Amino acid sequence: MKAEFQNVSKYYGRKCVLNQFTATLEHGVYGLLGPNGAGKTTLINIFIGILQKSSGRLLIDGQDAEKLGTEFLGHIGYLPQYPQFYKNFTAEDFMAYICVLKDIPETVGRQRTEELLEMVNLMEHRRKKIGALSGGMRQRLGIAQAMLNHPDILILDEPTAGLDPQERIRFRSLISQFSAERIVLLATHIVSDVEFIASEVLLLKNGILLKRGRPKELTQAIAGKVWELTLPDPQAAKRFDAMQISNMSRDADGIHLRMVCENCPAEDASPAPPNLEDVFLCYCSDHKMEKTITTPQMALNLLPGTRNDTTNLF
Repeated sequence: MKAEFQNVSKYYGRKCVLNQFTATLEHGVYGLLGPNGAGKTTLINIFIGILQKSSGRLLIDGQDAEKLGTEFLGHIGYLPQYPQFYKNFTAEDFMAYICVLKDIPETVGRQRTEELLEMVNLMEHRRKKIGALSGGMRQRLGIAQAMLNHPDILILDEPTAGLDPQERIRFRSLISQFSAERIVLLATHIVSDVEFIASEVLLLKNGILLKRGRPKELTQAIAGKVWELTLPDPQAAKRFDAMQISNMSRDADGIHLRMVCENCPAEDASPAPPNLEDVFLCYCSDHKMEKTITTPQMALNLLPGTRNDTTNLF
């Protein structure tokens, strides 16, 4: 199956929340990555027919999705950002209820329910009421119900919310297995959710598709723009606050900074291999790319109270 977005836009009055989005999705995992408010959920709601686009076209195997109607919905599995459950249902009852809604035969539904609850590590909790399950368990149940009908297109909106690290690893493995012959669209602002499993990443900000490519391609594109620097004094590190800091840690050697900037930020800074988190910061941060070169000694000289203190440096 192939899904094609052709210049899809969405307006609320004069406000554009999705601007001329164009992309073609085929088999594989697509990481829709962007900050909160980027337009990810809007795009998904248009995809599944909850929201009407303002302009553009969505084609499924060359046919207009709007004309396909409920036939198209039968090919979709969907986990919303905030899934709702009947708390008095058991996990098993809820899956049976979803089977009825998706017109899945009872015998097939029972077998599929057992397979999926086992996959998401909920078999031993299958007879517990949903109201007694933890947030992470409910999220796993939501993932299971989205996969009940063997969908050709699986759409997951912030699917790892509430999952602990071990559950995240299990989730990534599950999605990798499931994506062999399907489209999986995984919308998130958590980079690690897509870094290891996405065949392609789509970077969305303010409703605009900024970049698209394989994770390795995107990281290679910012080679030479990621730097690491060690400073002896935490006060000196504050002078780099205006820059795009991707990581800061402290040990006996001092303050270790990792930052994304166009030029070398300090004479003692060393280049570092970029990762997808650096890519996200580079393109989606509200900071402007800093080009000023500042040495550690300059930063120390500019501490408050020193003779070269310049309050409005940045």
